[in-house]
Amino acid sequence: MQTTTTPRATEELTDGRDEPITRDEFASIVRESLAQPPWRAQADMEADYADGNQLSTDLLRRMKEMGIPPAKENIIGPAIRAVCGFEAKTRTDWRVTPDGDPGGQDVADAANFKLNQAERHSKADRALSAAFKPACAVGIGWVEVSRSSNSLEYPYKCRYIHRNEIWWDMKAIEPDLSDARWLYRRRWISRTRAARMFPDHAIVIMNGADKWISEFGIQELEGGQSTGLHAAAEAHRAWTTVEDAYYNEENKTVCITELWYRRWVTTVMLKMTDGRAVKYDEANELHRAALALGRGKLVEELVPVVRRSYWMGPHCLFDGPSPYPHPHFPYVRVIAAQEDMTGIPFGLVRDMLFPQDNLNSTISKLRWGMSAVETIRTKGAVIMSDAQFRQMASRVDADFVLDPEAMEAGGKFERKRDFQLNAQQFQLMQDSRAAAAGVSGVTPSFQGQQGTATSGVQEQTQVEQSQVSLADLMDNFKDARAMVGEQLMALIIEDMGKEETVVVIEGDVLNAPRTVVLNKPEVDPITNIVLLSNDVQRTRLKVALEDVPSSSSFRAQQLNALSEAVKAAPPEIQQVVMPFMIDLMDLPRKKEVVEAIRKAQGQADPEAIRNQVKQELMYDLKERELTIKESESDARIKQLMAQAVQTGVQAAFSAMQAGAQVAQMPMIAPIADEIMKGAGYQRPTTGGDDPDFPTPDVTAAMNIKNPYIQGGGGAAATPEAEAEGAPPVRENTSPAFPPVPQEAEQGMQGMETPAVADNLPQ
Repeated sequence: MQTTTTPRATEELTDGRDEPITRDEFASIVRESLAQPPWRAQADMEADYADGNQLSTDLLRRMKEMGIPPAKENIIGPAIRAVCGFEAKTRTDWRVTPDGDPGGQDVADAANFKLNQAERHSKADRALSAAFKPACAVGIGWVEVSRSSNSLEYPYKCRYIHRNEIWWDMKAIEPDLSDARWLYRRRWISRTRAARMFPDHAIVIMNGADKWISEFGIQELEGGQSTGLHAAAEAHRAWTTVEDAYYNEENKTVCITELWYRRWVTTVMLKMTDGRAVKYDEANELHRAALALGRGKLVEELVPVVRRSYWMGPHCLFDGPSPYPHPHFPYVRVIAAQEDMTGIPFGLVRDMLFPQDNLNSTISKLRWGMSAVETIRTKGAVIMSDAQFRQMASRVDADFVLDPEAMEAGGKFERKRDFQLNAQQFQLMQDSRAAAAGVSGVTPSFQGQQGTATSGVQEQTQVEQSQVSLADLMDNFKDARAMVGEQLMALIIEDMGKEETVVVIEGDVLNAPRTVVLNKPEVDPITNIVLLSNDVQRTRLKVALEDVPSSSSFRAQQLNALSEAVKAAPPEIQQVVMPFMIDLMDLPRKKEVVEAIRKAQGQADPEAIRNQVKQELMYDLKERELTIKESESDARIKQLMAQAVQTGVQAAFSAMQAGAQVAQMPMIAPIADEIMKGAGYQRPTTGGDDPDFPTPDVTAAMNIKNPYIQGGGGAAATPEAEAEGAPPVRENTSPAFPPVPQEAEQGMQGMETPAVADNLPQ
C-alpha cells in the first residue's frame, strides 16, 4: 500500500505565534534529551569528590580484604572553596546606564536604584554564588529569575536550580541560549499541590497511575542516581532524593515538567532612524505618524517567540505565551567550560580526580607499609592459627609462643620490617599534591596555604597566576550575572509601566538623597500633546557590572592604597579626601561620622581665626588709610582753591589800592613801574598806554607839594578843602595794605558816607 504526502513546499506555513506544542513535539524533545551525550553521572561523581565522598564501595571492599586502612585527604574541596571565595571577594554590583540615550540619565539612575534594591531582596547574590560552586566544580549551574507566587513576599525571586533538574538544547551556540529551541525542568511534587496548581486537571493528577511515567520513559533520564561513593567505610549512601521519590509510592508524588520553547515567526518590525526597533502595530497612531514623517521604516524579520507549557507525563496541563517581557528563558546558565566536539560542560574537578585518587592510595599504602611486618616461619613454628598469627604479627606489642619441638627439629621464625619503599611513597604523595595544584591552577598560595614562595613578591605572583588561570570561568560567570540583572531589570520596567512613579534615591556617605519622577506627563507647548517625561518604556537601558568590586576586603585594599596616597599630601588635601576614606571603612555609622567631620572642617582652629582676623584688620586699616588720604587730598585741594581765591582777592584789593594811590599821586607811577619791572613785569611790545592801567579822566589828588619829596608830606589842608570833603593825609601809603583809620568812624544816617570820595565812580 502506497501513501502519498503533500510536499512541504506547497504547505501553507502557519504563524506559529499562538500555536501550542503538540504531544509528538514534546515526545521528540524528550527523545532528543535522552540521546544527548552522557555527562550527568560523571558530574555527580565529580560533585561527590568535591564534597569529600571519594572512596567507592569496591575499593573499600578490596582494601579491607588486603588489610589496608582506608585513607582520604580531600584536596579538591579546599581548592573549590578558594575559587568560590575569590568570586565573593571580586563580586561587583549592577550598574544601569543609558544605552546611547543622552537624556536618559535620570531614568538610568532611578532604575539603577530599583535594581540594586531588587538585588538585595531577591537574594540574587546568594543564588549566583550557589550556582557558581557547581559550575566551578562540575562545569554548570543554573539560576532562576522569576516573579514570586506569594504576594506577601518580595515581587521578584532568584533561586539556584540543581543541574539534574534542567535539560536544554545542547545544539545552541549562543552563551545566553538565545538560539536554543527548548529547555525544560523536571520536579517531583506532591499530587495535592499539583492538583491545586492545575485545578482543571485535578482528576488526572490525583487518579493517575504510576505506570504511565515508566511507559513514557522520563525516569530513564541520566543523572540523579547513586554514585556509590562514600566518605568512609561506615557511611552508606544507597539512595538520593530523586530515587526515593520515584521508588516510594507512599509519597504520592508526581513529576511535573516545565517546558520553555521558541517559535520562530515572521514579524513586521518598525525600525526607527535612531536605532530603536519595535513590533509594528497598525492601530498605534505613533507608529503610523513615524512612518508618515519618515522617521522609521517597516522591515519583515524572523524573530523568536518564547512560550511555556506544563506536562505531567503525556498530559499537557497548560500551554501559553511567556509571562515575562524579555525574550529569554527564565533560567540563566552559569557554565565553566565545554568540550569542543560535544558541548559537554566540565569544571576543575575533572582534571583533579587522578591526583586525588593517587594521593588517597599513597597515604593508605604509606600507612600500611609503616605498619606491615614481613615474617618467615616454618610450618608449626608458632602455637596459634594462621589468622591469629597474621593479626598478631603487625602489632607493636606482639607476643609469639613458639613450638619447642618444631624449633628443635630445625624450625625457623623471623620477623622484620622493610622501610625502603616508604620514602618513595612519601615522595609520590607530595607529587600528587603538587599535581592537583598544577592541573587546576589553584596554587597553595591562592588557598592561603604555605607554598613554594620564599618572598612576598613570589607569593603575589603565584596568586596572580591562579587568577589568570581562572579568567575563562570568571568571564562566563560575569556574563551570567549580567544576564540575571537584565532579566530583573525587564521585570522592574514592566511593573513600572506608564504610571507616574516617584523614586526616592537614597543617599550614601558622599551623595545626598534625591527624587526622580518617572513617566511624568507634560504638555508640549507647541503641539499641545501630552508626553511623558522620563519615559521608562522608551528609554534604552543597559545593565552592566561595576568596574570595581564592592566586597569589604577590596574596600580595605582601596583604603590602604588611598591612605598611602594622601599620607604625604598637604593638610587641606587630606581634609578633602577624608570623607572618601570614611566611605571605604566598615563603620556602622559612616554617614554621621562624615557629617561630623564636615562640621568640624567648617570651624577653623584658633590660629587660623587669629590669622583671619589679622588679615581683616589689616585690610580695614588699609582701607581707612586710603580713605584718610583721599580726604586729605580733597581738603588740600579745597585749601589750595581757597588760597588761590584769597590770593586773588588780596591781589585785586592791593591792585585797587595801588590804583587809587597812583590816581591820587601820578608822580609815583614811574616808581611803581620800576618796582614791577624788578618783580618781572614786562610791558607790551606796542607803544602807548598799557591797557591794564587805565588813566582817570579826573584828577582826584589835590594840594600836593610840587615837587613831591618822600617823607615830606603834602601841603596842609585848608579848612576850605576839608570842608569840600578832601581826604586827609594818610601816613601809611603802602599799596599792599589798606590805610589805617586815625579815628573811629561815626554813625551815618540814610545814604550818608564818611567822605565825599566814597561816591567816586568805580
